[in-house]
Amino acid sequence: MSDFTLELTEDAFLGGQLLLRQPKAGHRVGHDALLLAASCRARTGERVVELGAGVGAAGLAVAKRVGCLDLVLVEINPALAALARDNAKANGIAAQICELDVTAPAQTFAAAGLPPDGADAVLMNPPFNDAARHRASPDQARAAAHMAQPATLQHWVAAARRILKSGGVLTLIWRADGLSEALAALDHGFGSLAVLPVHGDAGKPAIRILIRALKGGRAPTQILPSLMLNGTSAQPDTYVTEILAGRRVLPLAIP
Repeated sequence: MSDFTLELTEDAFLGGQLLLRQPKAGHRVGHDALLLAASCRARTGERVVELGAGVGAAGLAVAKRVGCLDLVLVEINPALAALARDNAKANGIAAQICELDVTAPAQTFAAAGLPPDGADAVLMNPPFNDAARHRASPDQARAAAHMAQPATLQHWVAAARRILKSGGVLTLIWRADGLSEALAALDHGFGSLAVLPVHGDAGKPAIRILIRALKGGRAPTQILPSLMLNGTSAQPDTYVTEILAGRRVLPLAIP
């Protein structure tokens, strides 16, 4: 296992199907990663790339569901990349770990085994907090995982577009009040968008959006029925509980 200087925890996800070691402090695996995984449309044998993988939660969750993927986890932080490698091995999942900046040029991606037009699916949870409206965490790893720069989303979408095959699927999660930013970033090279709003509580504004986009797609954009994390009683919705346990998927994952 990796030599990691920070204190770690080992936590169970997908109803105990997936065990992940992660730093005790800083950015932690949460609902966003599992909802992203449950939205990723992938089939056995396909090349699936997670950009900004952290300790590998979303990509490994997809692999647990689908099985026998050509999985690539891209992470810039060396310590988190090492944990992603360890987590893949501990869960019996074959995965290539690339220690790589998502904003790196095409030549760097190609040298790491990610040439243009090679991936069937890309999933990503980019840093999305607006630096103008949110105070960055004093924890550097947490701040890097959460705080977006003005062109963050455009750079990440451009990287996904480059490595995806024609007709390949991009799945991303973003903050709901940044819908216009997401649509603008996807306007070049992507189409056939499906948008799923995620609400923390019924009757309150959406807090997240999950988007599926096809490289070169031409179908009109669809707004799917919203997902409510909690029901009217403020208790977790049964459907959501099934999704987080890995027993169901979200509509975006269904062809």
